[in-house]
Amino acid sequence: MRVAVIGAGAIGGTIAALLARAGHEVQVVARGEQLTALLGTGLQLVGGWGDFTVQVDAVKSLTVSPDIAFLTTKAQDARGALRANAEFLVGIPVVVVQNGLEGINSARQAAPRSDIVGALALYAASYLSPGIITVTTTGPTFLGGSVLPALYASKILGAIMPVELTDNFEGAQWTKLIVNHVNGLSAATGLSVQEVIGDRQLRAIMTETMREAVRVARASGIEFAPLQGLSPRTLSALVRLPASVGQLLPLRMRRRMGSRPNPGSTLQSIRRGQPTEIDYLNGAVVQRGAAVGVPTPVSAELVDLVHEVERSGEFIPTATVIERMRQPLGR
Repeated sequence: MRVAVIGAGAIGGTIAALLARAGHEVQVVARGEQLTALLGTGLQLVGGWGDFTVQVDAVKSLTVSPDIAFLTTKAQDARGALRANAEFLVGIPVVVVQNGLEGINSARQAAPRSDIVGALALYAASYLSPGIITVTTTGPTFLGGSVLPALYASKILGAIMPVELTDNFEGAQWTKLIVNHVNGLSAATGLSVQEVIGDRQLRAIMTETMREAVRVARASGIEFAPLQGLSPRTLSALVRLPASVGQLLPLRMRRRMGSRPNPGSTLQSIRRGQPTEIDYLNGAVVQRGAAVGVPTPVSAELVDLVHEVERSGEFIPTATVIERMRQPLGR
């Protein structure tokens, strides 16, 4: 089968490598050093789903119309990437594998003649060196959207990794957004997710950003979908019980990650000198919170911290982060 993967970062690289290993004809849209590496030494995948190298057709933009396409760019790059390749995507399923809340709606606007399927990757992968993707934690991909295109996508993707279909994709997006709250403090400090959660004071900050997100979701009428060990009941308890008890949630999430350091996708962008998705993660909570009248001071401060690191290229010491958070936390 002819498959296109638009975006060759950690998630896109993982999908492209596994599909190529399975025998599919894979064309990958990449740029910069990653494109150069794919054209030269190929695409190397290491970690949870095996260690191997495959050759893919690496291009700056699509040259053929595939049977199915996977859009795996950062959220801020999605519209531009779809529009740049729109002529080759007419009438085919486009699987939008994206963090945040706007993936499906943005894709439908940018590629109105494609069948859009939403996807949430619940495995962890790192892209820190050109041509090399490391899978730090294996896990399923959740699919939702139009039923027939989603079923078609699940058949293809399900042959290479665990896949689950959901009829509550918006709820799944919000649950995944809670999971993605492990990213921000890593990007601000330069620490791995496991190191951040291991620090009691940073863990308290992370927990409060999660609590803010749950309050915003509830005020927005969202019904969380269960995924990655998080259930609606667990998330309800996160805001009902004392914050100190709520810290058990990130601790449980750390256990699921294993021992291999997880830098998180936001920190990976920082290390590559690229803009992050923070406005689509914690920033999305701040924006939605303002719309429904729910205060989100800790999330707002964290967004500012990550943007500071983006501008300066320098990580912020843990002690400084903790001090900056005292007022938002009400201490």
